[in-house]
Amino acid sequence: MMLNIRRSVIIASGLFGTLALNLLSVPASAATGTASFGLAATVQATCLITAPDLSFGTYTGSAVTATSNISVTCTDTTPYNVGLDAGVGSGATTTTRTMSAAGTTDVLKYALASLSASGSNWGNVVGTDTETGTGTGLAQTLTVYGSVAANQYIAPAAYTDTVTATITY
Repeated sequence: MMLNIRRSVIIASGLFGTLALNLLSVPASAATGTASFGLAATVQATCLITAPDLSFGTYTGSAVTATSNISVTCTDTTPYNVGLDAGVGSGATTTTRTMSAAGTTDVLKYALASLSASGSNWGNVVGTDTETGTGTGLAQTLTVYGSVAANQYIAPAAYTDTVTATITY
């Protein structure tokens, strides 16, 4: 009988040892806390504008037209106006723009319009002769239509001008 009691004690101690090991391997419950915080940002109306060159190519006395695309990107719902100044050509106005060349006092007259080459003059008086739009958050394209009138027989040279596009928003 003694043998049976020992065997029971050994089996019992083995079970308690296993239970004790299992209890030791159970992770302890961690306490947690939370906090909430607010975030804020103010989006300011803003616009970006880019304007590539417009080239008329070679002028031979015949009427010439060309186009260029101004790109406007404004914050969503932001109204804007894009104006084109007179340029830096000698005696230029927004209704009679001129290109000049080094070594000559001649000027090559040209026009810039919106909608088509024969459309409305594109100037820089907001509400009068500018192009308007409303931002969408995406780039929008405004086409500039340029034209050089026929029969301008001036000194041969490379005529240039620089026009500034201004966005008002």
